[in-house]
Amino acid sequence: MRDWTNVRSRFGRGSLPGSGRLTSALVHSQRMDARRTDILRASPRMFESDLLDRLSRVHPVVPPLIFGPIIAVLFGLGQERTPGVDVIAWIVGGWLFWTLTEYWMHRLIFHFEPEEGLGARLHWIIHGVHHEHPNDPMRLVMPPSVSIPLAAAFYGLFSLVLGTPGAHLFGAGFLAGYLAYDMTHYHVHHHQARTRLGKLLHELHMRHHFQDHTRGFGVSAPFWDYAFGTPQRRRGSR
Repeated sequence: MRDWTNVRSRFGRGSLPGSGRLTSALVHSQRMDARRTDILRASPRMFESDLLDRLSRVHPVVPPLIFGPIIAVLFGLGQERTPGVDVIAWIVGGWLFWTLTEYWMHRLIFHFEPEEGLGARLHWIIHGVHHEHPNDPMRLVMPPSVSIPLAAAFYGLFSLVLGTPGAHLFGAGFLAGYLAYDMTHYHVHHHQARTRLGKLLHELHMRHHFQDHTRGFGVSAPFWDYAFGTPQRRRGSR
């Protein structure tokens, strides 16, 4: 085995051949990584109005605080005098309908990308800013100014089509699915996945951002990508 003590004594402490160049390269790499992280994280203003810009930035705890109680109330109203099997069926149906909504909303609306004019501006506000700055923690969940009117519109549709108590339970499942989506989206960007499922969701969504944004539209329910022919190409797949 080589005596590295003699090598150190020959070249001086901490001055092995090429160490200066190596250190410089490492420092440069670290600075580039830090710069890239800053770009991905710090999104610019969306609006000239301070109020509108503040409303576009949402802490991830806000959706559970708003929709958690709504889900509980809808469930409470719907489960009265409803057989247990029917309760489960309505909730699961609502959740499945959300996953379809998530997929097609992401695919058709979020990724409708006009190149200029008002359409381009709207795309950037709705989703483009997230792809340019995907790690901004305040622009990951849906703003209440959008999610509340959308939730009300969907609930009105459910009431019209399904009546009550079905609409209550279906709506509870739908909103629970939305909440799971928002929290999953935040998690894959800002938490270290520990479970096999978590690692899979993280990988698929990162591939959507950094490999192919025309695939992988299901954030919380990627099985729809396989159903509609848009799965991400993973390691080892052809």
